[in-house]
Amino acid sequence: MTLRFGYGTNGLTDLRLDDALGLLADLGYDGLGLTLDHMHLDPMAPELAARTRRLRRRLDQLGLSVTVETGARYVLDARRKHGPSLLDADPDGRASRVDLLLRAVQVAADLDAHAVHCFSGTLPEGTDPEAGWRRLVEALEPVVAAATEAGVPLAVEPEPGHLLSCLGDFHRLRRSLGDPDALGLTLDIGHCQCLEPTSPAACVTAAAPWLRHVQIEDMRRGVHEHLPFGTGEIDFPPVLDALAATGYQGLTVVELPRHSHAGPQLAEESLHFLRKAAPTPTSTWAPPTSPTDPATLDPSTLD
Repeated sequence: MTLRFGYGTNGLTDLRLDDALGLLADLGYDGLGLTLDHMHLDPMAPELAARTRRLRRRLDQLGLSVTVETGARYVLDARRKHGPSLLDADPDGRASRVDLLLRAVQVAADLDAHAVHCFSGTLPEGTDPEAGWRRLVEALEPVVAAATEAGVPLAVEPEPGHLLSCLGDFHRLRRSLGDPDALGLTLDIGHCQCLEPTSPAACVTAAAPWLRHVQIEDMRRGVHEHLPFGTGEIDFPPVLDALAATGYQGLTVVELPRHSHAGPQLAEESLHFLRKAAPTPTSTWAPPTSPTDPATLDPSTLD
């Protein structure tokens, strides 16, 4: 299986969206992870449907596929990063996040995107975790229903420091929602290195049945900091071998949201790195036999 690579627009925020699209097409990327934000297809601005149609035409012209991402830091609240979340104590706050996700599902359907990405958010201070899980399940029910109707997978990302932070938490959410077909997984390879008890390659294999979107970057154990390839601890050829072996057909998107100042250079270097590390038709991979002990996270580095 040939892997298809994309680059996240949250790492190209210094570029106009059309310039970013042209750059990625010229470099040879297969697509992009489109973060809905004020500089790139603002989901809260007027005429969203018309702007989305224009973008669809441009993507078709360039031969780029897309996944829709919803991790913009301040798209809903200019003073509260990633707020409000699906776990907010304020029902109106939770509703505004649900509305954003419903808009994202519609955008994804209009763009023929292969998935819509989302995450749980952090548990508000003083909130009982069980109450947080109830809020999360209740908030996602209409989003899963909309994704089901639109025929676009909703791909939840385990995020370090969030209520839903690991693969085990993803399975808890699926069970709580009744194992809907439309609910899948966003697997961030760096996050696997950061906190999962097994290697990133083993995580890929374990996640294969639910894999709908993949993000990739380098990272160190116990530190949630997205790093350019070759500056962290991940051994990438086994990861890409494992990913190819799953038959995953979506995009594998480079996720460097804090490196937009060097976006064009890193986009070029990242694609070269991934192509070099990607499997050849004759390569093989076997899962590791022993897990790695989880390490303590440094909360100061959380995105």
